[in-house]
Amino acid sequence: MPDELIVEEPLEIRLDGHRVATTMRTPGADFELAVGFCFAEGLLAEAPVQQVRYCATGSAVDTEFNVVTVETGGVAPIPEARLGTTTSSCGLCGSTTLFELESRLTPLVDPLRFSAEVIESVPEAVLGGQKLFGVTGGVHAAAVFDSAGEISTVREDIGRHNAVDKVVGTMVLEGRLPARDLGLFVSGRASFELVQKAWAAGFSALVAVSAPSSLAVEAAERAGLLLVGFARPGRINIYTGALLPN
Repeated sequence: MPDELIVEEPLEIRLDGHRVATTMRTPGADFELAVGFCFAEGLLAEAPVQQVRYCATGSAVDTEFNVVTVETGGVAPIPEARLGTTTSSCGLCGSTTLFELESRLTPLVDPLRFSAEVIESVPEAVLGGQKLFGVTGGVHAAAVFDSAGEISTVREDIGRHNAVDKVVGTMVLEGRLPARDLGLFVSGRASFELVQKAWAAGFSALVAVSAPSSLAVEAAERAGLLLVGFARPGRINIYTGALLPN
């Protein structure tokens, strides 16, 4: 019986017609991915998104739906293009220093606290919405959860960072940020980049099924973000922040 394989294709992201990055992604929710990337990287600079569409210069068919432009009507600053192609595994590792991150983001104020029971329940609850993972076994997920453990906005992609960008972009377009009363779940390790995205979106918690990096822990500490690793029923590791008291 043949295996079902996850699709991986390049997506070029443009902001007001300027190329900012090319990432390897799983097609689907491309508009949300592009918006989420621009938002989390600070490229929008609080400019509202007016339109998102395939291909800024011609037919989307000609570029095989692999070019997306986010339009602010020229309100956002002209971005600097990222050199090279972002892989599905590492995102923009090392492209943003902690110092630069702190210069544009402020620590979270009164972040929401979650119970241990809710945090432990999240990975299994999200699994039910991971349709691509169920078929291929080769895709990551990101999801939003609330203080009761209710799951929403599940997105999948071959890249962890892309899955998060798809979630963040969805929330930007729906006017649901900052996400002060919500947590973000990722089905992999918690890298510095994922902490950056969670912090930029205003989430109170980042929960991962694997380990964080040392720089991720440092960034989460400065953000005032609850950072949890190795989340599963009966076990969680808390690296920064605090849970609700028992």
